[in-house]
Order: sequence, then structure tokens, then C-alpha cells
Amino acid sequence: MTTPSERTPSSDSPEETAETTEAAVPAPGKADAAHRRAVTAGTAPAIDRSRRKQAQEAGSSGASVTSAGSTAPAASTPSGGLLHSTDRRGILMGLLTAGAAVVVGSVIGNRGQGGTTQDVEATGNTVNATISVEGLRFVPDTVDVTPGDRLVITLDNTADQVHDLVLATGQTTGRVAARAKGTLDAGVVTGPVEGWCSIAGHRAQGMVFHVTAGGGGAGAHQHGGGQSRRTGSGKDAVPDYSAQLPANFKAFDAALPAAPSSPDGGPMTHRHTFTVKEQVMPVGGGVTQRRMTFNGQVPGPVLRGKVGDTFEITLVNDGTISHSIDFHAGITPPDEAMRSINPGESLVYTFTAQHSGIWLYHCSTSPMSLHLAAGMHGAVIIDPPGLTAVDREYVIVASEVYLGPEGGEPSTDKIAANAPDLMTFNGVAFQYHQQPLKAKVGERVRFWVMAAGPSQPTSFHVVGLQFDQVFFEGAWTLGGPSQIGSAWSGGSQALGLHPAQGGFVECVASEPGHYVFVSHSFADMEKGSHGVLEVTA
Repeated sequence: MTTPSERTPSSDSPEETAETTEAAVPAPGKADAAHRRAVTAGTAPAIDRSRRKQAQEAGSSGASVTSAGSTAPAASTPSGGLLHSTDRRGILMGLLTAGAAVVVGSVIGNRGQGGTTQDVEATGNTVNATISVEGLRFVPDTVDVTPGDRLVITLDNTADQVHDLVLATGQTTGRVAARAKGTLDAGVVTGPVEGWCSIAGHRAQGMVFHVTAGGGGAGAHQHGGGQSRRTGSGKDAVPDYSAQLPANFKAFDAALPAAPSSPDGGPMTHRHTFTVKEQVMPVGGGVTQRRMTFNGQVPGPVLRGKVGDTFEITLVNDGTISHSIDFHAGITPPDEAMRSINPGESLVYTFTAQHSGIWLYHCSTSPMSLHLAAGMHGAVIIDPPGLTAVDREYVIVASEVYLGPEGGEPSTDKIAANAPDLMTFNGVAFQYHQQPLKAKVGERVRFWVMAAGPSQPTSFHVVGLQFDQVFFEGAWTLGGPSQIGSAWSGGSQALGLHPAQGGFVECVASEPGHYVFVSHSFADMEKGSHGVLEVTA
């Protein structure tokens, strides 16, 4: 940037000199600090267009204007954009400089991106740039191009999942599979341009790319550890907590059948196919979102077996981006079984259940928080040996919803901030308030509960009832074969679970009524994590 001491005043008038210098040099303080923060966040170009406007305003009193109506620099600089005022050698030299500036301006034009007219003459040169992917980063993440050059970018997707590159000017490589390549032609570059990967969550995780023009250089971009955070469009859906679900809506079937058994009573093999589907679905509060699912449902299929059983799961990716699966119920190296697969691919995940409990499974493709929050989670129940039969069993998987636009994908900003809009039991807020679960007086009801997260705990409680059996993370803490707590008539009021923890509780209602089950974190309850157990005589 040119300093005040390097500038030559545009006239002999002290007043005009002061005015021009003040306009051309950006005021220090809050404006510059705000711009630096915006550049760091990835929400503003590194070259500050407001400074250009200040320079143009300064030029209105003494600088020349090109035929396109933009302020022309008297002498261009490698970094471009800030005006030099004319020197003190009089009006004639000023006019001559202005005439030269018109010619220079027709070539250099406006280098910023935005609403001003671009007036850059093509140089005829083509810059070919190849970028690769490491984790969730473009490498390199910046390319510098002389204004007027044509830029062609090849994305070499060296990662293990689908990516793309989209420029703010509209060009895109399209979706590029793992270990494949895609190309985009950015055309003639006139100024700095930002790009990013448009796969859900990847931009927020740091997949941002910059085209700088005329020596801007990578050093101008400071991304705070590589993160690029969008401030949001302000178009996120707003939930109505009193809204009714559609009349044709069918609540997730929480009723849990008994674990299947082999004819000889020994271990058996369970074979299932999980097909990834991405589809728009209700999430409660009068809102729909584009969900990532296993078999078109949230949560995914509930699996049940016994210790010693083998599970053979075929994962088929019919989605548009890379996905994977991680079963907490299995003990296996993640390298192959949990690898991300591209659209159209499949893998077989096999594990043998060695320990009892209710176990989370979820997509483990980055960013995991987004894939899980978008619906890619479910439960595997492995019965503890000697588990007694009850009259009714229900499964409750608690999770969060972070609303993006109506019918759109979740807000990655809200996920990162851990600020959910809705809290759900089995994928849809309030669904069991509108369509209660059923029981009869005197029936023993078992609730299997899993906190799927991705980030929030849950505290499962049934208003008006108490639990006399509690199984938490692989062990009875109340009741069970050893009748823990019976000597002191122990009881339990809530099952508290951190994300990825689970267990079950049992209760019996002695009178008919509507018993509300909730997360006793009441702010979460009011956002949708509550339902009704309707007990009849």
C-alpha cells in the first residue's frame, strides 16, 4: 500500500491536498479491523473494495475518469487499485497524466469483484493450475493470476471422498469422485475470486480456495487455522413449536420386536443392506430438511441380536456424495470397514457382538457432525444374557436438528456453535406428542434410549412414573439378576446419557393417564424432545 509520504498532492491548495490524501488512505481503526476479520472468516475478498471506493471518491475532485466511468490510476502499482494523485507541475501535466491514465485504465480496469463494471483487456495468456486435496483442504489454496490472463483449474481429488470446486463467479468442476480429476475454466480473470467445495459442511471445515489478481499472494489470506466461516444467509427456516405435523405423517415406529433366535438357540448371523438415500423429510416444527439417511429413515434401521451373533451389513451409496458407516457394537480396525465410499459404490462391514448394550452407529465421513446431524445414525441392541421379557419395548434415539433453509441442508454454523433449533426423539420433534405410544395399566414397559447427538446429551424421564430397572452402558445400576437396590427400595427418576451413550429403563403404570416422556433438560424438551405414553385400563 502506498503511504501518505509517497503520495504527491493533486494541487497547490492545502485544502485539496488534505482532502485527497484523507480519501485515498483508509482510516485506521474499526473499519480496517472489521475488514481483516471478514477476510479471515472468508466472507470478504482480501482486496478491500471499500478502499477502492474511497479512492474513487477522492478522484471525483482531481483524478481522471475512464470512458467506462471508473476512476483511472495515474500510475498503476503491482498490488493495484489505489490511486496516485497527480503531481504539482501544474494543470498541463495533470491533463497529460489524465490522458495517459485513460489508456492505462482501459487495460487495468477495475480489479475488485462486485458491482462495478469490469474493464480488463485479455492478455491472451492462459494459466493452468492444478490443486489437490489433503483432508478437508485445497493444496495449494491460492493461485495468483495477472489481470487479463485466462485461468484453467484442474482439481486432482487425491482424497477418499467426493469433492468439487465452485467459484463465486459461477464456474464449477462438478462433483469429482475420489482419485479422479475435474476441470473448470474460470475465463479471463479481472480481480480476486473466492472458491470453495460445495459438499455439505466442507466449506465450513476449511475447503476454501482463492484466486488473487496481480500479486495479491497467499499471504494476504489469513484464515484462522484454515477455517472459513460463512455468516449465514439469514434464510434459515424458523421452527414453529406449536405446528402440527402433516395429517398423513406416520411417526417412526418405536415398538421393538424381540431379538431373533437361531433354531438351535446358539449364535446366528444377521444380514442387512443399508442403502444411503438423501431426501427431503419433515423434522418437526413445521419444517422440512434434506436428510441423509440409511434406508430412507431417521434414525436408521434398529438392529437387535445377542452376544456372540455376527452382523454382516452391506452399505450401498445411492447418495450424491461420499458416505461411510461406523458400528460402535463391533470391534474392528476402522481402516477398511469404515472407509468412505463414493456414489454407486458399496462395501461389506462385518462384526461379531461381544458385549451387550445399546450401541450407536453413524456415518463417519467428514464432517461427521454434519452427516450425523443430517440423519445418518441408528442403534444396535445387543441383549444382555438372561434379559427377561416385558409387555412392551420401545426404542428412543435422541438427536438434534440444526435448521438450514426450508427443504435444505443443515446449518454448519449452528452445528459448529452447538446451537440446535429442534431436539428429537427418533428423528422428528414432537412426533410422539401428536401420535402417542401406547400401554395398558399394569404392563411392564421397557424404554431403550440412545443419545445419538451429535453433540447434546439427554436425560430421559417419564413424568408421573419411576424406574425400578436401570441398565446403563453395559451394566445394571438398579434391579437386574442381582436385584441391585432392592434392599433399600431404590428407584430411579432419569437416565442421563452423554452423546453415544445408551441403556434402558423399565416402569409400570398403575393408573390410566397420559404420561409425558421428556428430556429433563427443559430447554431441549421445549424444542421437541418429548412425547406421550398413553396408558389405558
